[in-house]
Amino acid sequence: VQLQASGGGLVQAGGSLRLSCVASGRTENMGWFRQAPGKEREFVAAIRRSGFRFTADSVNGRFTISRDNAWNTVYLEMNNLKPEDTGDYYCASSNAWSTQSARYDYWGQGTLVTVSS
Repeated sequence: VQLQASGGGLVQAGGSLRLSCVASGRTENMGWFRQAPGKEREFVAAIRRSGFRFTADSVNGRFTISRDNAWNTVYLEMNNLKPEDTGDYYCASSNAWSTQSARYDYWGQGTLVTVSS
């Protein structure tokens, strides 16, 4: 499976962005991770093919993950963005349900989100 992420950009604090990730084929569990400069990659949100989803506490209430199985696409709607949300955002696919990046088999190339204060 190949994943193509898009939608990143520069936004002011309090603003919104919507990330998209298109898969080349059917996927089961999809996740979004992010990595800030000098920090480790961290889990953001995950969603099952059924639509069941889980979001990290750090973004819960501000970020929403969703998917469109017909178009093999997963989205990350990000609202009320903060400077600490800045980083490269990666989508990933896994047959396992997990918040651990090591459990994900396929990764997109990353899309940069920059939030200015």
